[in-house]
Amino acid sequence: MKKLEIVIRNEKLEDLQKILYDCKANDIMISHIRGYDNKRGYKTIYRGAEYNVHLLPKIKVEIVVPSNVADVIIQKVLKEISTDNYDDGKIFIYNVEDVIIIRTSEHGEDAL
Repeated sequence: MKKLEIVIRNEKLEDLQKILYDCKANDIMISHIRGYDNKRGYKTIYRGAEYNVHLLPKIKVEIVVPSNVADVIIQKVLKEISTDNYDDGKIFIYNVEDVIIIRTSEHGEDAL
């Protein structure tokens, strides 16, 4: 099993949800986060004053899926979410040893 942490632009959330729905991925956790990448933000002018915006709004989606499904999700995200611009996001991939449903004590992929 793999845990995917997918950090994307806010406007790409619906596209990502469609990918996860098509791959029959369940138990999605979504967090609103702020961060910056190599560009470290951007400059903007507001009421005549220049401001440095360092922390950009992002969405982090966390999901645990079987390894074969993770590969499919990753390929679809790379193909469909990319805009070829900076701050498109990142995918973090972790190995998951086990998953347990507290209520039923189910283990492994049965718990997904």
